[in-house]
Amino acid sequence: MNSSSKDLANASVIALRDCMGLQKKETLLIVTDEIKREIGLALHEAGKELCKESLLIEIKSREINGQEPPAQVAELMKTVDVVVCPTAKSLTHTDARREAVKLGVRVGTMPGITIDTMVRCLNADYNKIIALTDFIAAKMVGVKIIKVVTEKGTNVTMPVADRMIIPSKGVLKNKGESGNLPSGEVFLAPWEDQTNGKVVIDGSMAGIGIVETPIVVDIINGYAETITGGKEAKMLVEMLDKVGRDARAVAEFGIGTNYKAILTGQILEDEKVFGTIHIAFGNNITMGGRIAVSSHLDGLVKEPDVYFDDVLIMKKGKMLGFEV
Repeated sequence: MNSSSKDLANASVIALRDCMGLQKKETLLIVTDEIKREIGLALHEAGKELCKESLLIEIKSREINGQEPPAQVAELMKTVDVVVCPTAKSLTHTDARREAVKLGVRVGTMPGITIDTMVRCLNADYNKIIALTDFIAAKMVGVKIIKVVTEKGTNVTMPVADRMIIPSKGVLKNKGESGNLPSGEVFLAPWEDQTNGKVVIDGSMAGIGIVETPIVVDIINGYAETITGGKEAKMLVEMLDKVGRDARAVAEFGIGTNYKAILTGQILEDEKVFGTIHIAFGNNITMGGRIAVSSHLDGLVKEPDVYFDDVLIMKKGKMLGFEV
């Protein structure tokens, strides 16, 4: 076993044992595709050592994030204790995941996961990530309006009063818990039809990668009405227009809390980068929103000033009052 496959094997054990809390008596299903087959196999091999039965199933890679897996796989997901999904496109915002979770299955999704990301981020000190995630989530409690401003031109306000605050720590050990692996973010769904302003996406964009020419999104009453910039903006418009109007709806506001995460062009890791925020468009049913559409695309904003009800909590990407 060479060093990179050894690192992958070790990271797979951490993912299943420490993050998912996989037990000897449990059953595990790995759902992968032809693109992420190597990672799927590594998780399956680790699973065979850690639990009663590990099943590996490979599906054809989906076309977009949030597209359902085959019906047979969705049914299989309901019959095990733990499901882990290393796939090129995200299965996070799917009915298949939601239905499995309702039955108590623990589900870890790994959309676009790379071996580098797995090795780097799963070796983080989870106590640090948990402390930072809890710190930010506590500050969000009772907040009515979140505002984000950057030097590049972002200036957006998002009403969030009484919306469910979701601290995603990447530790999913209780019945029916689900989230990304690796993780480290706090997020919520702003109220539909109420976000207004401009977002300049200058980090990365889900489905596109690292953004060279910033994508400028003008949001009016909760929808991305105009999207301008370079080739990345054109690609984003095409992706959204394939799906329909609600793909342009503001779905999520999130803050990254994984200090080991770096900008790679893969949104799974990018949205967890400490010192960044992300705003997503499309489906937000899972996070207490009302938008049910087969697309969920996050855009990353670097060095933000973030205000919770006019109180500055992050300045140019530096969290105030918390040392990492």
